Amino acid sequence: MRLPSRRAWRRAALFGPLALLLSLFVLTLPPAMPAPAMVKAAWRPTESWLYDRDGRLLESVRVDFTQRRLAWVPLDRMALVLPRAVIAAEDRRFTTHGGVDWLALAGSIRDGLSGRRPRGASTITMQLAGFLAPELARPGARSIRQKARQMRAAMALERGWSKDEILEAYLNLAGFRGEAQGVMAASRQLFGKAPDRLSGDEALLLTALLPDPQAPPERVARRACAMKPADCPALTAIAARSLGTARRQRIDPGLAPHLARRLIDHAGMRVTTTLDGAIQRAAITALSRQLIGLGDQRARDGAVIVLDNATGDTLAYVGGVGGASTAAAVDGAGAPRQAGSTLKPFLYAAAIERGYLTAGSILDDSPVQLDTASGLYVPQNYDRSFRGPVSARSALAASLNVPAVRALLLVGVNAFRDRLWDLGYRGLTEDGDYYGFSLALGSAEVTLAEQANAFRALANAGRWSPARLRAGDRREASRPVIAPAAAWITADILSDPGARAGTFGLDSALRLPFWAAVKTGTSKAMRDNWCVGFSSRYTVAVWIGNLEGDSMRAVSGTSGAAPVWREVMLALHRQAPPPRPARPADVESRAIRFAGGIEPPRTEYFLRGTGQALFGPTPPEARRARITSPVSGSIYALDPDIPGDRQRIRILVAGAVAGHRLVLDRRDIGPAEAQPLVLPGPGAHRLQLRRPDGGVADQILFTVR
Repeated sequence: MRLPSRRAWRRAALFGPLALLLSLFVLTLPPAMPAPAMVKAAWRPTESWLYDRDGRLLESVRVDFTQRRLAWVPLDRMALVLPRAVIAAEDRRFTTHGGVDWLALAGSIRDGLSGRRPRGASTITMQLAGFLAPELARPGARSIRQKARQMRAAMALERGWSKDEILEAYLNLAGFRGEAQGVMAASRQLFGKAPDRLSGDEALLLTALLPDPQAPPERVARRACAMKPADCPALTAIAARSLGTARRQRIDPGLAPHLARRLIDHAGMRVTTTLDGAIQRAAITALSRQLIGLGDQRARDGAVIVLDNATGDTLAYVGGVGGASTAAAVDGAGAPRQAGSTLKPFLYAAAIERGYLTAGSILDDSPVQLDTASGLYVPQNYDRSFRGPVSARSALAASLNVPAVRALLLVGVNAFRDRLWDLGYRGLTEDGDYYGFSLALGSAEVTLAEQANAFRALANAGRWSPARLRAGDRREASRPVIAPAAAWITADILSDPGARAGTFGLDSALRLPFWAAVKTGTSKAMRDNWCVGFSSRYTVAVWIGNLEGDSMRAVSGTSGAAPVWREVMLALHRQAPPPRPARPADVESRAIRFAGGIEPPRTEYFLRGTGQALFGPTPPEARRARITSPVSGSIYALDPDIPGDRQRIRILVAGAVAGHRLVLDRRDIGPAEAQPLVLPGPGAHRLQLRRPDGGVADQILFTVR
């Protein structure tokens, strides 16, 4: 056997340690450390924020639920006491070492060899290296190799980063209590304030959380007390209040959750709205108080929108207030609901503008049956009664249904539908024939946002422009939709407490101590209750109902939405009452009276050139003789279980019918004014109204089954 030569031994002695050192160098090679700018650029908040017009936080929207990260906080935006306390507690030689505190490391090794509990030797820079490369600080893998890699990574950081950059990144990346990562989330969540407003005691408590963020409040308080024994009672009280089970989340004011979900679609967004935080709070308070008063057995949901008439800025957007709601996540301000009587002002404005009606014109509030493609349409008033001849002012202000349908017959369904489309009601995608005569009574579905901006057009002399939600939205030029004179007269009718007294009384929630125009509405089966109105400065729209679509109980226009509208309007004008809108030059006033005392004499307003002094219903002798019931095309079904004489059909006529005769299937059944009862047999029947000379004045066809 040949032994290695002396030369080989020398070679081994020389290269062996080098190989060992090289192996150790490779084994402890740390991952590459990013530059400070890269770390900041990679920072992604877990939520986005919604602010009011003055920069006050309204709402935050959570996107990532694994952690909670807010904005990155520069070191100069933190209270000075915080970084000082962290250095004193975590790494007192931070400003002098190069990433590794060799003195602390030696002390830790000495304690371990002597059997004592080793003191922590991990520096702030080493911990930051673990944040940036999680494999360096993976729990359960604290080997000598891993520690060496972490130390080398810390030294690399010290070569490329400044001490301020290291400390800033550490405080932003460190985990604090629960899911809070970074000093902003911890400060907001525990103390409800930004890091630059932290007190000395609060900064000590945040520092005491760093070694064990999930420690019980008592243990955290003991750590903080060790740093400043003189403040121990205060520190213990703050720890119990901020870290205990009764701690509440203070990050989110929760003032506009529905709008936040509408405007925010990804993390990190900062959206400044046109909302006014104070007005938003006032609207929330008014709506919450009303829903509590109504009780969840009557109505569970509501929404409020407030617009600035001049700018179109949305000052309040309340999509709901939770409470007893069973659909709290649904945006009540943007949900399509049946409009009820709230569309009537735009119908009357169109009729006045075209010269078909004036505010003093007489409309007949009496039973009417209209033949439609789907059968008879028989409109009824809210109280199921009829008032006979009424003026257009009274009909609109008192929200009478039959006169509104008669006004629609003048304007035309398609023309009215087109007018509503021009006013921003974008849910009316069908032509007028689809909605039929019920469009006058609000059968179409609209949103509260559409309602608010359409009424704002009335307040702005008939000019419409889009409302704004974001502070950066472009202000679009307004366009004329309603003639200014017609808009002013319609608003004057809506502001007249005497004209609406017949339905709402003289002292309802609709009456304010200053000028305001307002309209209520209730949809079919009491599912929706609206109150929309305006002063010369603001428009307020309120909806009350149940988002799941079930009917409300004992809730009317003045007991549901109107009290909220009133409270918000009073809050808006608390400092000074709004002025009354100036009368346009093409509106004239005249003293008028009504034949037969239909309504008391008054001063009325007209488009210039359309005024008259006397109004009254058309005399019977001036009306066209016609059959009003049955309506042509009617189908009647005989019930075998009801006696025949109880199923007779009454024949009604209108107009100058003196001397006219009724003929049913060529059989004379008597004078027209007698309103006879007939019982035709099964089959098709022809009913004629004949003049004294035998000519046919009117005829209809109906069927009995």
